[in-house]
Amino acid sequence: MDVQAFFFTLFSTVMIVSAIMVIAARNPVHSVLFLILAFCNAAGLFVMLGAEFLAMILVVVYVGAIAVLFLFVVMMLDVDFTEFKQGFLQYLPVGALIGAVVLVELFLVLGSWVAGSGSVTAIATPVPPGMSNTMALGRVLYTQYLYLFQAAAMVLLTAMIGAIVLTLRHKVGVKRQDIAAQNARTPVDAIEIRKVASGQGL
Repeated sequence: MDVQAFFFTLFSTVMIVSAIMVIAARNPVHSVLFLILAFCNAAGLFVMLGAEFLAMILVVVYVGAIAVLFLFVVMMLDVDFTEFKQGFLQYLPVGALIGAVVLVELFLVLGSWVAGSGSVTAIATPVPPGMSNTMALGRVLYTQYLYLFQAAAMVLLTAMIGAIVLTLRHKVGVKRQDIAAQNARTPVDAIEIRKVASGQGL
């Protein structure tokens, strides 16, 4: 086995195992750590494919920002995971059905790649001579797939707004910011001047 095949097997195996552990781990913090490990191994596979820009973006954006944000949210929020697990058996048949459908679709796509006359390289856009991989990727994204790229950005924006709306639930006993009251306050309400006698303190 040569060096390239060895690293491909290593990265693929670790990525698949860590992806399974993201779902199987009982501790949500461990799930996020396994997700970061899966991202790093996927970046290694991108480097082996010659897509160093995608590998860098995967590490900087997903590992450095999104996965760390997931980790902070899981560690800082007081989430009752026992309450979430109560309805697991109730929705297990629906989840198993959806998983089976996705698995069948994956096998159909894999079978079409193997049995078809075309290959993955046949649908790839050729890189012009004298142009780097990063420049070619940006040229394809912002010319040929510009509208799809903007549509994906709008979908992500909608998902972000939906996540914010779902997490901003009013809880009893939790103080929330009232922007209108803060803007309407006067200096008399904001500042309180007290005369403290010398040597007494507050």
